[in-house]
Amino acid sequence: MMNLSLLLNWLLQTLVAFVSTIAFSVIFHAPRRESLCVGVTGGAGWLMYLVCTHLGCGVAAASFCATLALAFLARLFAILRKTPVTVYMICGIFPLVPGAGIYYTGYYFFTHDNALCLEKGLETIKIAVAMALGIGIVLSLPWQLFVLRRRK
Repeated sequence: MMNLSLLLNWLLQTLVAFVSTIAFSVIFHAPRRESLCVGVTGGAGWLMYLVCTHLGCGVAAASFCATLALAFLARLFAILRKTPVTVYMICGIFPLVPGAGIYYTGYYFFTHDNALCLEKGLETIKIAVAMALGIGIVLSLPWQLFVLRRRK
């Protein structure tokens, strides 16, 4: 059962992901008119990650599901707004990138803690592969799935 504090925590984290994704889009000089959609993409990806981890998925599986949702939204926005998908994908994936895993892998490597280095390194590789698979799956879907057709 979800309580109010959990939902507020998710809302706050999603808002932070939304804002940080927009900030990242400024750094990468994404078009300003796309800022809201970029933020929605990043926030939705992070929210999906939170939901999946809450439901008991591991970090790699949660990253895969979140990347599927994020890539789907990025592809949808790209087609609807006639913008390259990379505008949404590169900036939107920012909250999901396992930067801490990469950092700790290097840290344990240089402190000669081989067991923790291997553990963190393998976990980080699993997350990166899961994210690459999620992007690959969505980008391989035909574009017709993302177009809303009007009846004549």
